[in-house]
Amino acid sequence: MTESSALELAAAIRSGELSARQVVEEHIALIEAVNPRLNAIVATRFEAARAEADAADARVAAADGGEELPPLLGVPCTVKESFAVAGMPHTSGSLARADVVAEHSATAVQRLVDAGAIPLGVTNTSELTLWIESQNPVWGRTNNAYDARRTAGGSSGGEGAAVGAGFAPFGLGTDIGGSIRLPAFFNGVFGHKPTGALVPHTGHYPSPNERGAAMLGSGPLARRAEDLMPFLRTVAGPDGIDRTVHEAELGDPAEVSIEGLRVVVSDDATLIPVALELRNARIHAARALREAGAEIVRVSLPGVRSVLQPYLNAMRESGGIRELLTEGGATVPGFGRLVADAVRGRSPYTTPLLMTLASENVATYIPERVQRRALAAEREVAERVTEAIGDGVLLHPPFARVAPRHGRTVGRPWMLAPTALFNLIGLPVTEVPLGLNEAGLPLGVQIAAGRDRDHVAIAVAVELERSFGGWVPPRLDY
Repeated sequence: MTESSALELAAAIRSGELSARQVVEEHIALIEAVNPRLNAIVATRFEAARAEADAADARVAAADGGEELPPLLGVPCTVKESFAVAGMPHTSGSLARADVVAEHSATAVQRLVDAGAIPLGVTNTSELTLWIESQNPVWGRTNNAYDARRTAGGSSGGEGAAVGAGFAPFGLGTDIGGSIRLPAFFNGVFGHKPTGALVPHTGHYPSPNERGAAMLGSGPLARRAEDLMPFLRTVAGPDGIDRTVHEAELGDPAEVSIEGLRVVVSDDATLIPVALELRNARIHAARALREAGAEIVRVSLPGVRSVLQPYLNAMRESGGIRELLTEGGATVPGFGRLVADAVRGRSPYTTPLLMTLASENVATYIPERVQRRALAAEREVAERVTEAIGDGVLLHPPFARVAPRHGRTVGRPWMLAPTALFNLIGLPVTEVPLGLNEAGLPLGVQIAAGRDRDHVAIAVAVELERSFGGWVPPRLDY
């Protein structure tokens, strides 16, 4: 039960082969045994989940083949703590919000619940969701599902570790620079960043402005590829509150033919040399797709290597950190005091957040002509990548190395470039696990597709899962 897909579990519950209570209890037992070592789930709602599972079983029994039941009835899930879940903490890892408890659930969360899913708890994030390691002064640090010495990624690192450890078949995360895909990669599961502005951010904190909303994607992390599209269908579409969300007709991965599909392998596209094992993993993925009938094309994209500056410029336009902190109730001293407190070890903020504040402070002195160049570079990158993909997909490395040791990413924003690229240009992209390396750590590749062609990226993920096996449950006795 803790290795099956959400669709398999939902079908078994509807047929009476399994009860929702059984499924929920199995996942709770695994969480209680393993989560103390991972710190992936930071607050639980087990009693409420048990009651909801019993209600789901009663509904199945009463339906007796007559009532059309919700598609995810009885299936457990987890939710990133930056989303409001009614009655649960909603701090986003900020001390200024340490006492905040959500009164109502976020739109995406409520849509999952309405589809029958049962949240088991909320998962850890980086402070204010602003870095790729999930550590904050409220909940502490999350460890990787395969090696506790390594990062689970961020900002949806709690989700990555939870799904990677088998705590739930899928979970809800957000991604503004790789925050779904890097935790998915580091923890060996599937992750999908949707097309920009496809899923409402209502009830998420921090709440992005229009510029940020175009880059921020709310989407699934899942242990099985077949769950990605049903999850996305459940949470996508306007809610009448988030005005940035567009209506889109979501395609069906089952209708995508790998035969004849254009698959682009990017060359000269990373600032940092990618490790040999990840280069080989991408080559193996391309070969598997070629054997399935795809047309493999190599395209040189050297312009992508300079994506970091336009991405950081776009992030600055997405809203100020100091303003965000003060709106949340924090008193933020001047830059000099922040530095002094950090040196003395007295700062209430994590190092990544302090560095973000520092870069924001420096950004006020950046000449306007530099910002204009960044916008021009953004448009050029978007045009070249979109043209290269066409109606096919792009295979792109997710990171330069497998999951790094804790703390090894701090102060190194250039590490984000391979994932931040797709946030900047708003394209859908799926992170796909490709087995484990010799040290037992996950390998993977990103599959990017054209705008509103999420189903094509997901179809390729399904095909690669057939070839490579997908998620490999970790040894949880380390």
